[in-house]
Amino acid sequence: MITLFFQASSIILILVTLLWIWSIFIKNVSIVDIFWGFGFVVVNTFYVFMSGELNARKILILTLVCIWGSRLAIYLAFRNIGKGEDFRYQEFRQNYGPKRYWWFSYFQTFLLQVFLIMIISLPLLGINFNNSNGNLKMLDYLGIIIWLIGFTFETVGDFQLSNFKRNSKNKGKVLHTGLWKYTRHPNYFGDSAVWWAYGIFSIAAGSYWQVIGALIMTLLILKISGVSLLEKTLKETKPQYKEYIQKTSSFFPWLPKK
Repeated sequence: MITLFFQASSIILILVTLLWIWSIFIKNVSIVDIFWGFGFVVVNTFYVFMSGELNARKILILTLVCIWGSRLAIYLAFRNIGKGEDFRYQEFRQNYGPKRYWWFSYFQTFLLQVFLIMIISLPLLGINFNNSNGNLKMLDYLGIIIWLIGFTFETVGDFQLSNFKRNSKNKGKVLHTGLWKYTRHPNYFGDSAVWWAYGIFSIAAGSYWQVIGALIMTLLILKISGVSLLEKTLKETKPQYKEYIQKTSSFFPWLPKK
């Protein structure tokens, strides 16, 4: 299992390095975001291919990961392509200096993504390399329900936000309808739920410690690159956001306060 983990890591490292070289020519580090979802598809497909005989659980997870990863990659591609480099990377480029950021970005952003993809994808490793027979259990069906809830929140939340931003009249305003009425971050909640579903599938397969991947994904969303970072920006740029905070649940969906 350890050997296969490092083999998968090598594949992701090669792909990310090629992506980094491309980012130097186009001077846009944002393309690494588009690769994020696709990276998990590559890792899981490799694990399935190397794990030997297929079973119901492996086929199920292969399908779910391909749907989730492809949807996310396509969404980010449509959102980012043609829009220039994301403001976060522009700030890094200015802070570290344009003349040296081309190589610094490899360690700060691209190699970091390799590490995160491999650690977060541990439930997928546990699912594919366990001695269980692969027959679906009650836990698997629970995982399916949680995955469907998460995927719905993530997909619908992104769709609603995209439509909201497309209307120029909404510039500077806060989206507080649809799923955004019940949580300030339906897409992030959905993403976390999807990975906890993979953790449940891993437990159903008899692999327990690998669920740490779902925990790290949730911590990443809540404390580092997701909710906390975005909330800080929105508080500074949108005056209405403070009122929105008082009425709406931060992460877990809940009825709005009056």
